[in-house]
Amino acid sequence: MHSVHHRTAVVDGHEIFYREAGPVDGPAIVLLHGYPTSSFMFRELIPLLADRYHVIAPDHLGFGHSDAPSVEEFTYTFDALAALTSGLLDQLGVDRYALYVQDYGAPIGWRLALAHPERITAVVTQNGNGYEDGFVDSFWNDLWLYGANPGPDTEPAVRAALGIDAIRWQYVHGVPDPSLVSPDTWEHDAALVSRKGNDEIQLALFRDYRNNRPLYPLLHEFLRTSGVPVLAVWGRNDEIFGPDGAQAFARDAADAEVHLIDGGHFLLESHLDVVAGYLRGFLGRVLG
Repeated sequence: MHSVHHRTAVVDGHEIFYREAGPVDGPAIVLLHGYPTSSFMFRELIPLLADRYHVIAPDHLGFGHSDAPSVEEFTYTFDALAALTSGLLDQLGVDRYALYVQDYGAPIGWRLALAHPERITAVVTQNGNGYEDGFVDSFWNDLWLYGANPGPDTEPAVRAALGIDAIRWQYVHGVPDPSLVSPDTWEHDAALVSRKGNDEIQLALFRDYRNNRPLYPLLHEFLRTSGVPVLAVWGRNDEIFGPDGAQAFARDAADAEVHLIDGGHFLLESHLDVVAGYLRGFLGRVLG
């Protein structure tokens, strides 16, 4: 087992927590988590990569152990979260890296790639959308309505997503054997989301999510012109980002490798070994 270090760095006046493991002179891979979790979602994957790779997994501002300034103190947007992530990587001297993105990690990762395409050695997306394909209407319709017209008529439907039942659903839906998913996952996330003021942070990001969609054509152009290797490993039963979102990457990324697995949104909780196997094989081929 390889040691995992738990560290913080101050970026633009904010403490950003991150997990780090592996040889600092090895190929770097940056793991970007989704909603409503943190780098905690990678706790078991990191040691499986750390023999060969320099692994960095930050907590986005407002999540996990990173600072969570109020919405009066900080304007929460995906642009802002990407800027903080870029600042952290600059501090760590990481200027070439593979991206592993999931859920919210995807729009943050796409911004990093578009700002500095020369830095990206590979892209791994695990239930992280980059296309209009894959948005499951039953999940997203309320969020689009809220983003377009935030207020008392549209907020209650999305505020429900902050509760422990909705967070638990994200972990167990689509998982053939839910007993494989530890309750520690949703209880951990729910406790952090329920901190005073964190609801307003999450609502701000819900409102901003629609601003990720205009970036998609730019991402597709990046995939076509850069030739960056792409692995899409996806829970095919995900009712947030459906499997069409995985298969769409093959339209623009040359020789994209796509694997649909019999799982849900948080695939690492039920199919860690399967994902790690595909990931190590892919990284070994494309990074050498």
